[in-house]
Amino acid sequence: MWKEGSLKIHNSIFHYWMKVYEEGSQFGIDGGRISKLMLKRDGKVVCNYDRGWDIEPADPDTQLALELLLHKENS
Repeated sequence: MWKEGSLKIHNSIFHYWMKVYEEGSQFGIDGGRISKLMLKRDGKVVCNYDRGWDIEPADPDTQLALELLLHKENS
């Protein structure tokens, strides 16, 4: 299932799109349920996972946004 939404982390707003399955797989982040994930801030892709990392989080706010989504949807 595709999910879309927004997160506010400190002074940044992240928009996300992710594909989440009912069960984890080898293609999911850390073997979890999220197989595709894109995070954008100010219209720029700051994190992208498509069955593997294309763009890993490069700053603490992006990392925190990713961790929140993983905690909520990946297990």
